[in-house]
Amino acid sequence: MADTAAPAPPDEIYADDEIRRVLRETKTIAMVGASANWNRPSYFAMKYLQAKGYRVIPVNPKEAAAGNEILGEKAVASLAGIGCEIDMVDCFRNSDAIPPIADDAIGIGAKTLWLQLGVRHDGAAEKARAAGLTVIQNRCPKIEYGRLSGEIGWMGVNTGVISSRRSRRV
Repeated sequence: MADTAAPAPPDEIYADDEIRRVLRETKTIAMVGASANWNRPSYFAMKYLQAKGYRVIPVNPKEAAAGNEILGEKAVASLAGIGCEIDMVDCFRNSDAIPPIADDAIGIGAKTLWLQLGVRHDGAAEKARAAGLTVIQNRCPKIEYGRLSGEIGWMGVNTGVISSRRSRRV
């Protein structure tokens, strides 16, 4: 039987070296759509990335208005409200919400605009690329870090193998 799955659009195919470069050069991440709810994907991703040494600043107007901290970082209402240099803007928002986020990422001088799994906006991506940002769409930095460091096995889960070998650095 022939494979009927549509191939990934060309700009969703990223070389491992490009993803490694982004993950190595990134120190501070602004996570747009971060949630204080422990069972949301953004919470898991934020916790994982913090454990890997990244500073992750939650961007969520509702959480910021409530004065909440998420995993030890004070939530801010917008990218403009962050008072430090941002390397990556990681978007946990639907595709329709991406254009103003991309504009803000350009405005604050971010180096990378990363759109989470299922999130894609070609117009915003092109505008960000034209402004010099690296753009990655429909991927998760948590998953990519785990995959490239060998922490995630072929089936997408921790293999549970105990080894004395150090995990590879991304």
